[in-house]
Amino acid sequence: MELQNVIIAHKAGDRGSKNLAEKAAKQLEQKGCHVMMGPSGAKDNPYPVFLGSTSKPIDLAIVLGGDGTALTAARQLSPDGIPILAINAGGHLGFLTEPLELFNLDTPIDGENIWDRLESDRYAIERRMMLQAHIYNGDERNGEPESEKFLALNDMCIKPAAADRMLTSILEMEIDGEIVDQYQGDGLLVSTPTGSTCYNVSANGPIVHSGMAAISIAPICPLSLSSRPIIIPPGSTVSIWPLGDYELNTKLWNDGVLATSIWPGQRVDVQMADCQAKFVILRDNYSYYQTLREKLLWAGSRIRYDHHHTRN
Repeated sequence: MELQNVIIAHKAGDRGSKNLAEKAAKQLEQKGCHVMMGPSGAKDNPYPVFLGSTSKPIDLAIVLGGDGTALTAARQLSPDGIPILAINAGGHLGFLTEPLELFNLDTPIDGENIWDRLESDRYAIERRMMLQAHIYNGDERNGEPESEKFLALNDMCIKPAAADRMLTSILEMEIDGEIVDQYQGDGLLVSTPTGSTCYNVSANGPIVHSGMAAISIAPICPLSLSSRPIIIPPGSTVSIWPLGDYELNTKLWNDGVLATSIWPGQRVDVQMADCQAKFVILRDNYSYYQTLREKLLWAGSRIRYDHHHTRN
């Protein structure tokens, strides 16, 4: 990997990640690399400025924070195919991030620093499926969308929101033009395999390996015991219609961020995105199942029994 044009985003409001970003930027600039740096958070989005400030390809995005910071980077940078090195600096669970100790800028690891390792291609790239959503008017199948394209690495969520009370929604779902069910409850969640370990788990949806291409649909607190999660092929189009929303409360959320309101007579079409998120993996012993054990605190991560499965 060439390191000629690099962007660094750090978690807004976190002093530790900002200090780390400044140190990394200084080291890269000493190597002759052009660096753009800024905070990323709920009220800070540096990526439009980053992307609009250079005519040269961006070689790498270094994201210092937690999963939320990494999700924002994926939504903003994946259309341009920019690889993301996400480091857990100020985050919590860290499903999407590399351990902070692998980004130690002071002590070389195995005799080389992080920049030598990247420039000598001693890393892997993990590609993760994303979702895209558009808003359409009525039952038009070939018309132009009424909204921009919204991207999500974790999930698209259709649910109502109000300032003064908890709301129940009625949503009708079609898959590839065929009505599948009507859901009454808190909303409907359409997830990627990456997002299956996030909101989807809380909605009693299935955990899907992040290396797969599939779409998971889970009702959120449905008022019917027969409303169950379902996994469908990645080439499917999920259409969701709000019903009976006379107070105009239904919203589309991408990765937990408000995307847009959905007006009466409109539908949301969700499908596999035409881009993938590219994450840089530094760990030599990276294991999806180890991540599940550690992050979800499965019993195997806390209780160590000797086993005799190994053959002599």
